[in-house]
Amino acid sequence: MDAPLEPQGASGVGAVESAGGEQVDERIATWRQGDCVVEDDWFLYRTSAENPLTDAGKAAVVEGVENAETSVRGFAVLTQTCDLVRHCADHPFVEVGPLVEVDDQVLHEIERGRRPNYGFIPGVADRRLVADLDRVMTVEKAVVAAWERIEGCRTDDETRRFSLALARKRARAAFPDDFVVFARPLMERMSERHDRLSDEGRVLRSLREVRVRAAPSWDADDVELMFWFIRNDDEPAFETEDWEHCLTALPQPHSTSGRFVRVDGVVLTLDDLTARDYVESDPLDLDHLSTRRR
Repeated sequence: MDAPLEPQGASGVGAVESAGGEQVDERIATWRQGDCVVEDDWFLYRTSAENPLTDAGKAAVVEGVENAETSVRGFAVLTQTCDLVRHCADHPFVEVGPLVEVDDQVLHEIERGRRPNYGFIPGVADRRLVADLDRVMTVEKAVVAAWERIEGCRTDDETRRFSLALARKRARAAFPDDFVVFARPLMERMSERHDRLSDEGRVLRSLREVRVRAAPSWDADDVELMFWFIRNDDEPAFETEDWEHCLTALPQPHSTSGRFVRVDGVVLTLDDLTARDYVESDPLDLDHLSTRRR
């Protein structure tokens, strides 16, 4: 008869300490969420022996294994800093995402938040490297402690922006399909004119985000929409007529709109938006309005 398993605290802590847990804690204490290692490495993931979907997965199955590997330029730490610096005997794991190289245009779009599948990391942006947020691998902290750390985020603002990118990846709103169709002309116009050297392009570049609220709910038979165009506080205050570009571009109810019976919009700053309005609204994603394939 097999011996019963011991509680993890009894032998686990001792094993970690004897293997150099204190040294791991000391080295990893300097790491922060968003920090990176840049070196040729491998991203490991599980594939299906019956139905491998990737080239690396198919190659692994040919070799008789179900663990596939792909080469990467390095890794970015995705684990929150507060968990990262906790004692490795109690919290031995770290989530990391692979670094991938992109061209200048894609890097610019990622920095603007236009590609939510990637995370912009200022510390490696000069190498055109970004974090691929679609792929996450778990490693032990001792692995991270042995890496040569590159500071990913140098200021509080950079740290906050990277954390928001991670949150946005997991918490994006999946809008109803009829709203996706209804709002598509607005989003396409904003995407197309964002970089233009025009009054409209200048206004769009000054926006922090666009949020929308459905009343009484997204599932109601008749829905009233409110769009909030939230501009950055540090941007110059444009003339009122400049902001009319945003409001006149709003889609309007018509015979094919179905449930959307009223549409309003306003330009404001975060100071002007109530906390209730913020939590009861959803941010529009300029890259993907819906998680459902159309």
